[in-house]
Amino acid sequence: MTITVLPHREALGLKAGQLLVGGNWGPGRDGATWTHQHPATGEEIGEFAVATAADVDDAVSAARQAFEGGWARSRAGVRISLLHRYANLLREHADELRALQALDNSVPLSFGGIYATSVGAAADVFDHHAGWVDKIGGETLPPHQGGDHLAMTFREPIGVVAAILPWNAPFLLFAQKIAPALAAGCTVVLKPSEYATFSVLRMVELLVEAGLPDGVLNVVTGPGDPVGEALITHRDVDKVSFTGSRGVGKHIVEASAGTLKRVSLELGGKSPAVVFSDAPNVGLAAMTTMGAVTLGLSGQACVANTRALVHRDVYEEFVGAAASIAAAVTYGDPFDPGVLSSPLVNGRQLERVLGFIEQGKSEGRLVTGGDRLEGDLANGNFVAPTIFADVDNSATVAQEEIFGPVLAVVPFDDEEEAVRLANDTEYGLGAGLFTADGQRAFRVARRLKAGTIGINGFQVEPHLPFGGFKQSGLGREGGRSAFEAYTELKSVLMPLTEELM
Repeated sequence: MTITVLPHREALGLKAGQLLVGGNWGPGRDGATWTHQHPATGEEIGEFAVATAADVDDAVSAARQAFEGGWARSRAGVRISLLHRYANLLREHADELRALQALDNSVPLSFGGIYATSVGAAADVFDHHAGWVDKIGGETLPPHQGGDHLAMTFREPIGVVAAILPWNAPFLLFAQKIAPALAAGCTVVLKPSEYATFSVLRMVELLVEAGLPDGVLNVVTGPGDPVGEALITHRDVDKVSFTGSRGVGKHIVEASAGTLKRVSLELGGKSPAVVFSDAPNVGLAAMTTMGAVTLGLSGQACVANTRALVHRDVYEEFVGAAASIAAAVTYGDPFDPGVLSSPLVNGRQLERVLGFIEQGKSEGRLVTGGDRLEGDLANGNFVAPTIFADVDNSATVAQEEIFGPVLAVVPFDDEEEAVRLANDTEYGLGAGLFTADGQRAFRVARRLKAGTIGINGFQVEPHLPFGGFKQSGLGREGGRSAFEAYTELKSVLMPLTEELM
């Protein structure tokens, strides 16, 4: 029987999505809407407004007015209390938000406790940044030359921020952008992905409920063209924070050059899992790696280890264990607790992934998968977990970010070759190391060109910086580095006597 998620939509009482500008919810200027189709069923879930360039201009103006009108100078205690209140509201509404996410992007409820798609993780990020509000300050420095004077530095909020979210982890990525921006005293114009809008709108409603002043956060919805384009090129936006594809990230750098906007970009990866012959548990290494490629987001995660570099001594053991894990993955209604993974987000991504799989069939040994799931799942964008073994690291499936449930397994003979292969990519977001040798683990971790490295496991934490080397992006999200990225550093000098400096 064909699955359906419409009863869940009705149970949630899904409301029409509207723009939020200057504290007022309403449709776009021309009344245009976007109809969202569920990726697991093809059903029309609901509509939301598509903003015009004029709507974007209104939102930026409202953000500027709120910034200059007092938010930038608001007391630390005001921002701290707000962020903590909001974190608590998120936790109280976690079940509702997870259900909305399942309607948006079909991430199953069974995956709601995993960090990337967890409401609790988003709440933790807000609590974390609330702690920075009254702890980031400047310095007083001794005079270097001249007379008696005072040299000081201050950190001030950068201004109006354009925050552009992807669809795959709306809770966490909302938090990673909005929490440090608000904590620093910035105001925001937010554009959620058109493929994960309803859950984000509900998060915004809760933030308003927590007491956020009008205009501090504004929301413009719709696709990248025209909405995102109008936002990144707006002359009164001071900073753009974007998570998404490398191609769009490069376009943002070019489009922002005219006004020299500050830019933070997280642009994806082709992260390796490096499995040495002395890995404590090869099966666990395979489960960790293949789980990131297949479970929950179905490989649609920037930091997923979609390349497995495996020592020849344990190569076949790893491939066999990974295939067993692939066979255990279940698909279907995301509200079914027995469903472990999601479809691809839309038909365009489905065709893209299937194209990479066809290419992979000429580049390696197809171990399992390699096709679209049919039968009861025919109306959804489901692809079977796919493993290619005996792949050369230069192959397309080992170099391109496929963003689907596809793992390329590459053999290596020694540590030097493993490091060379791991770094042989244009990306540098994450990596995983599996070894019982502590010295080797640290030695290799220091040599890998990646922003986050897990040893015998992988986890992202709210207080650690997250971002990539090379073409995986610019800047970091998380921790102190993220907070500082929403500030400008100012130097102030003042003479203490009549004598000139």
